[in-house]
Amino acid sequence: MPAAPALLAHGVGGRQDLPITLPELVVAAALTLVVTFLALGLLWREPRLDRDAAGGRPLPDRLAGLVDAPAFRWALRALGLLAAGWFCVGLLAGPDTPDNPTAGALYVLLWVGLVPASLLFGPLWRAVNPLRTVHLLVALAARREPARGVRELPTGVGLWPAALTLFGFVWLELVAPDRATLPVITAWLAGYAVVMLGGAALFGAGWFDRADPFEVYSALVGQLAPIGRAADGVLVWRNPLDGIAGLRPRPGLVAVVIVLLGSTMFDSLSNAPAWLRFSQEDALPPAVTGSAGLIVVIGVVAVAYLLATGAAARVGGPRPPDAAGPSNPAGSPRVPRELAHSIVPIAVGYVVAHYYSLLILEGQRTVALLSDPRDTGADWFGTAGWQPHTGLVTPSGVANLQITVIIVGHLLGTLLAHDRALYLFPRARAVAGQLPLLALMVAYTVAGLLLLYAG
Repeated sequence: MPAAPALLAHGVGGRQDLPITLPELVVAAALTLVVTFLALGLLWREPRLDRDAAGGRPLPDRLAGLVDAPAFRWALRALGLLAAGWFCVGLLAGPDTPDNPTAGALYVLLWVGLVPASLLFGPLWRAVNPLRTVHLLVALAARREPARGVRELPTGVGLWPAALTLFGFVWLELVAPDRATLPVITAWLAGYAVVMLGGAALFGAGWFDRADPFEVYSALVGQLAPIGRAADGVLVWRNPLDGIAGLRPRPGLVAVVIVLLGSTMFDSLSNAPAWLRFSQEDALPPAVTGSAGLIVVIGVVAVAYLLATGAAARVGGPRPPDAAGPSNPAGSPRVPRELAHSIVPIAVGYVVAHYYSLLILEGQRTVALLSDPRDTGADWFGTAGWQPHTGLVTPSGVANLQITVIIVGHLLGTLLAHDRALYLFPRARAVAGQLPLLALMVAYTVAGLLLLYAG
């Protein structure tokens, strides 16, 4: 059992707090997607989003110069090292009790907090990642180029390492026995550090971009930030939809977004009364049942996505050779990769819906505990006496927020898929090619709402 029971309280909204009944909500959400799809088919007839990341309004020179200044970058690296060092005080020298901030810092402030931070500032974890900084310092001390390793990482590897490490983290967060205890967290983080630093020594600093679950997670969400870089590297203000439309299709990208979405859906399922009864009555150890459930849910999400995108490629048909875009997307792995960006706002919507109250309540509690990581009565930051403020977390407020972000996430996903379909398929069949994608979005929406309010 986790040492901090509060970490399991992911939300305070329930079916009784919904503004309408659950069946009415599900029907309304599905109809909203259908109406949006019809409107897009009538009004949005050409690709409009900046797939090549060539646009945006440049940031003022002074601000851009500050962000790109070596001193500022080193300040962020130093901040990451200091935060990691303070985290290790509780991890290595603190008591294994609910008053240790380690679990909250890892599962709440880092994992959940990366979402709003990356939505605002872009791929923030890359700038503060302490393991990347350690590798950089070691390379500089050895007079080696950080980007160069002993051997080249094959291009075809893509983001597959990140998909595996990401699955490893969500398994730790959702399934691992005693996952909020110090020995379990220490063991996982030690393995994570070995894999990251060992891979960086072998393949160079680019290993972090492809394998670090927190960097890849932050980078995906950061594509929706209003600040980003154009293709030429210039910092720009941009339409967040242009940012996510500029996400480059890569091997393993589909696996990463499916793990993100499927793991959040499993988290909702694992809190449903039916699942709790099943896991308690099952003769297998909880870790085995939980692992199987996590794999099955991710697998179902993946199969639904691949079937829908495969059907879209067949219905949409190949694009004429003289038209812009891929000449023959039908039956090609390009289509699932090209449409993977449309899943990102859906996954973000589920994360916000599911973890909002956890971030607000447990996040405040963790900040207070970080003032005394060894539980000796100290108050290093003056926050030890903080009591969580609950004004932003009310049952009806959380329920309304959950409904809003889930539906908005799917609406944005529908819009992104529509724009990309206009690029992938001949205009005459582009709308027909999106019908399987619409069915997928409706299925994800219905499943997400039913799981979220299963209690």
